[in-house]
Amino acid sequence: MGLSEASELTAVADCSRGHDDRAYDLRAVGPLNCVHVLNSYVEVKIDVCTARREDHHQHDEGGPLHDVLRFARKIEAKGKRASPHFTCNRYGSDVYSHPLTHLRIGTMTDVTIIGGGIVGLATAYALTDQSTISVRILEKETALAQHQSTHNSGVLHAGLQYRPGSAKARLAREGIRRMTEFCTAHDVKHEICGKLVVASSKAELPRLDEMFDRGIANGLKGLRRLSAEAAREVEPHVHAQAAILVPEEGIADYRAVCQVLDEILGERGVELVTGAEVNALSRQSRSWRITTTAGVFESGVIVNCAGLHSDRIVTMAGEDPGCRIVPFRGEYHRLRPDREHLVRHLVSPLPEPGFPFLGVHFTRRIGGGIDAGPNAVLAFAREGYDRTTINLFDLGGALTFPGLWRFAAKYPHMVARELGQSFDRRRFVSALQRLIPEVTTDDLIPAGAGVRAQAMNAHGELLQDFVWSEGRGTVHAINAPSPAATASLAIGEEIAARVRRQLAA
Repeated sequence: MGLSEASELTAVADCSRGHDDRAYDLRAVGPLNCVHVLNSYVEVKIDVCTARREDHHQHDEGGPLHDVLRFARKIEAKGKRASPHFTCNRYGSDVYSHPLTHLRIGTMTDVTIIGGGIVGLATAYALTDQSTISVRILEKETALAQHQSTHNSGVLHAGLQYRPGSAKARLAREGIRRMTEFCTAHDVKHEICGKLVVASSKAELPRLDEMFDRGIANGLKGLRRLSAEAAREVEPHVHAQAAILVPEEGIADYRAVCQVLDEILGERGVELVTGAEVNALSRQSRSWRITTTAGVFESGVIVNCAGLHSDRIVTMAGEDPGCRIVPFRGEYHRLRPDREHLVRHLVSPLPEPGFPFLGVHFTRRIGGGIDAGPNAVLAFAREGYDRTTINLFDLGGALTFPGLWRFAAKYPHMVARELGQSFDRRRFVSALQRLIPEVTTDDLIPAGAGVRAQAMNAHGELLQDFVWSEGRGTVHAINAPSPAATASLAIGEEIAARVRRQLAA
């Protein structure tokens, strides 16, 4: 995506193989398909229409080009220019990758979004809807949506458990409506399959009633409180004293959502720069200078959608995040195909008071299969998807944060339980058996993990709601864990409204 609708590209190549100094003239007539910035490479896809030698001999388009070609080129696209001098190596019939010693792409944009996950994409989508605002997305990975956006349960959350009046409750309700409409409009696979929230003991019945009242206050439709017998009519293998049926909940293919957003943003002229890890932010008189591994960029407003690294971006901007992102790894298992009949819908326990985690539960996947999990344990890296991945900088930052130790001191039983479920599959299965007693250890297959970017304050409290902050030319989404995928389009509108106010100021 990015520098689209460019003028025709004319490149004159100088041959340098052996003593052959004849020149080749390559002309690409037609639109430039796309430009991606990957680390220190610019990848350009073009339609090569003619390729001929100056001596008029017919050139074989299917044959190899010379190993080293020196090009001078200029790409004009909506007033943006790329660095004109670079070396080109051929990587295929229509793809050229250009290593640059110094890279600086584009002019100053109105808005730069740091983070190419689902929230960053949705923010760009909102900003460019019937608008002339110029937008750039900087993503540190070589592809979009590599972390929380695609390492989650895939659930469409209806907003049952969130505190009435909270941003999570409001944006989950608006978000699930918008996300299902988006999926329908763009043929993204999704299903409204319903969820059963289970009280496994009589002691949990008052909390179930409270949860039902929350759902009503949040505007959920079709909620039903079920007896044990009625719950088993919905889920024949469930163990329940009572339950709540949430018919609006479902599942979606969030990876496909991100792909569709990427395509739409490309059509709108949004510039995507991958391999662009932000190293420094510097405030200029009327703009920000953003130093990355892919070059230096300027922007009127910075939008921080960096997820697992959001607090660090706030600090780079010279502001105080007021919290620390603590990475919690959630590990999943999958039911063997011959045991999938044990679960028909989404089945979850009551969330524990004071925690944003649901506890281990059963989730149907949009691509097929039933997942069980996740637990919640401290990850040894902010992108640590297994126990062996350790980042000393990330781990040291977590272990030296007083809030983490205060959290562990407040909730030692919860910490011990989650660690036990991570290292001992029998304990993991025991937690699942509170919902579906027939599940056994042999029924489970390891199925990967996700890492949740959970904000925690210095008192050891997990921040329950979405958290935003603003500075001079900055908008930060500091805490945006679940249900951020469900609510992403609504969150994007929320952030876009804040950005528009800053641009108008």
